[in-house]
Amino acid sequence: MIRDELRPMESVSDPETAVDRLAALHAGATDALQTALARYLAGGPAPDATERLQFRYPELRITYQPSGPMPRVARATAKFQAPGAYATTVTQPGHFRGYLLEQLTPLVRDYGASLEVGLSAQEIPYPYVIEPGLDLGRGGVTPRDLATYFPVPLLSVVGDEIADGLWQDAPDAPRPLALFDAIRVDYSLRRLVHYTGCDWRDVQPWILLTNYHRYVDGFIRHGLERLARGEDGFERMILPGGISVSRAEAASVDPAALIAASPWHKYQMPAYHLVARGPNGTMQGTTLVNIGVGPSNAKTITDHLAVLRPHCWLMVGHCGGLRQSQTIGDYVLAHGYLRRDRILDELVPPDVPVPALAEVQLALQAAAAGVTGEASDALKRRLRTGTVVTYDDRNWELRFSQERRRINLSRAIGVDMESGTIAAQGYRLRVPYGTLLCVSDKPLHGEIKLPGAANAFYERAVAEHLLIGLSALDILRADRHGLHSRKLRSFDEPPFR
Repeated sequence: MIRDELRPMESVSDPETAVDRLAALHAGATDALQTALARYLAGGPAPDATERLQFRYPELRITYQPSGPMPRVARATAKFQAPGAYATTVTQPGHFRGYLLEQLTPLVRDYGASLEVGLSAQEIPYPYVIEPGLDLGRGGVTPRDLATYFPVPLLSVVGDEIADGLWQDAPDAPRPLALFDAIRVDYSLRRLVHYTGCDWRDVQPWILLTNYHRYVDGFIRHGLERLARGEDGFERMILPGGISVSRAEAASVDPAALIAASPWHKYQMPAYHLVARGPNGTMQGTTLVNIGVGPSNAKTITDHLAVLRPHCWLMVGHCGGLRQSQTIGDYVLAHGYLRRDRILDELVPPDVPVPALAEVQLALQAAAAGVTGEASDALKRRLRTGTVVTYDDRNWELRFSQERRRINLSRAIGVDMESGTIAAQGYRLRVPYGTLLCVSDKPLHGEIKLPGAANAFYERAVAEHLLIGLSALDILRADRHGLHSRKLRSFDEPPFR
């Protein structure tokens, strides 16, 4: 049960009012929890059962009871699969205001659905409302003491059952309205801070994922240049540790010094944000995350980024070329994945196809032509489209005698350790995805990066490769509504994207 039946829901007239009311309820609940926590840490009384009733997430419920046939709606999101009541708990409604209105407005306009808001039965864990720097141990208070009197995170109530299609449809309960409820979102928001070293509020809706720190250097230079040019909408560059450069400061900042000043090495997957906003104030910028090497990191960060409902994530990293005709520095545009990463086999079995998304593929190809200045046959010689093998073992070459037949059958043209995982996560969590890799060596043909050649390769290839990824996001940004494809939607999908 999402809601405490003793606390009736409140009908609201329109989406704007609904989101305003959600924000007020969330603010009231978090303020009450923070006040009680501060009082207890100062030696005052602990909250009693009645006071704890205030520490609840708000709930949003939407009911669709048609009087005739359901309308035919062509879009992939903000649509009902069947009549009935749908509900979810909501956190941070102020931050997610644009997303909530984007989903609610068509549901009310096109279906005539009714809206209700109220407090749910889902408590807000106290770690999700504490301010940075707050000393929870003062006065001899222990974690056990806090867990006795305040709501704590419980793994038993945090999960991806809705996204994974494992939720149980009960006749007396509303259907899921969104893929993630409030407690799952709050869990991931805190993990994003831990892994990336940045405030989760700074994450932009267009995301590049890379496995080499050298891409960070190029991204920061690119961001500072766009800020210095005063391009419309661009506001600032934010680095791990809270370092921020505004438009006014960008022209006078040395990129190398800025990178050196950021404590990026303290974080497992540092993130960098080029913050931009559209005319209506919605976020339109780009985030780069250096996820490091391996499918575990790739799954971890995308599990958490997904709750922000980004418009797209692209993998731009390095791979091994598997064809004799490839040259170091060529590009691989993945249109399929041989998933040997094993990390998602229970959630998205390897026999479930992870399709290429036409909008993303076309954007990456157009961006490659635009950035390189090459087209037609010249571009085809450098940009190969095909299958990428993603392994969980960096030393897969040591068992090549076992792997060669599978690679041969797949017609693979590149090998890495992240792309298949990121694509499968995008498919699973309904985030559009794509992969453009740069060939850095050819393990089957004895071509490796020698020390001197490696530096020359990195200087030349990384800058161009990054610009292709950024240009592809610019193309997709111009028509993001066409990007949210029905390819990623299931037959019993929640109404919200």
